[in-house]
Amino acid sequence: MDFWPEFLASSWGREFVAGGFGGVAGIVSGYPLDTLRIRQQHSSKSGSAFTILRRMLAVEGPTSLYRGMAAPLASVTFQNAMVFQIYAILSRSFDSSLPLDEPPSYTGVALGGVGTGAVQSLLLTPVELLKIRLQLQQTSSGPLSLAKSIIRTQGLRGIYKGLTITVLRDAPAHGLYFWTYEYVRERLHPGCRKTGEENLTTMLLAGGLAGVASWVACYPLDVVKTRLQQGHGAYQGISDCFRKSVQQEGYSVLWRGLGTAVARAFVVNGAIFAAYEVALRCFPSAQLSQESESNK
Repeated sequence: MDFWPEFLASSWGREFVAGGFGGVAGIVSGYPLDTLRIRQQHSSKSGSAFTILRRMLAVEGPTSLYRGMAAPLASVTFQNAMVFQIYAILSRSFDSSLPLDEPPSYTGVALGGVGTGAVQSLLLTPVELLKIRLQLQQTSSGPLSLAKSIIRTQGLRGIYKGLTITVLRDAPAHGLYFWTYEYVRERLHPGCRKTGEENLTTMLLAGGLAGVASWVACYPLDVVKTRLQQGHGAYQGISDCFRKSVQQEGYSVLWRGLGTAVARAFVVNGAIFAAYEVALRCFPSAQLSQESESNK
C-alpha cells in the first residue's frame, strides 16, 4: 500500500504520471483534427478540411474522426513519460554545473529536446504507422489485427517503416518545441521557470505556441512521412517520395493541411503542457515526503 505515495514522491513517478495525464489530454482534444490532417496529406483530391469533415460525418459517421485512436492512446502514457523524463535528464546533462534549484539554460533545453525527439522516435514510429493506416481506411479493423498482419507479412521492418524520416522530423522539432515553451512561459510570467508559479493561461499559451512552432518547422517532413507510411508501396524512400510528390503536385503539396495541423497543434500542446504542469503540482515532491517523514 506504500508503493503509490513513494512512487509519486519520486522524480520518475511524478514525471511518469503527469506526462501520462498530459498525453491523454492531448490525444483526446486533438485527434479529430489529426484525422483531417492525415486525409488532407494523403491526396490532393481530398479537398479542404471542412469538405473532408462534412463528407466523413455524412458517409462514415462521427466516430470516424476517432478511428485509430486506440493505438496512440494505449501508448501515450508511457510515451509521454519517456518524453518528459528523458527531456529532464538530457536538458540537465548539458548544464551539469547548475544547481538543482536553477532551471537549465536555453541551450540545454534545446539540446535536450533534440535528444528526446530522437529517442522517442523508436516508440512513436510503429504507433504512427498504425494510426495513419487506420485513419485512411474505410473499414473499422483494430490496431492489433493490423499490427499482426504487417508483422506477419513484412516483419519488424514493416512495422518500423518510416523510422528514419520520423527521427529527422522529431529531433529538431522537439528541440524547438521545448525551447519555445520555456522561452514563452518565461516571457509571459517572468521568473516562473524557477518558481513554477505561472497561471493556467500561461501554460496553455506557451504550450500552444510551442506546438505551432515545432509543427511549422517540420511540416514538409511530416507530409513525406505520412506518404511513406500509408502502405501503398508507391515510394522507394525519402528522396523518392519527396521528388515524386513535388513532380506530381508541386511544392505546395509539402504544406497541404498545414492550417489544420497548426490549429490542432495549438489545442493539443496547450492541453498537454497544462495537464502536465497541473498534475505535477498535485503530487508531493521527494523533499516534502522526506520532511513529512522526519516530523513523525
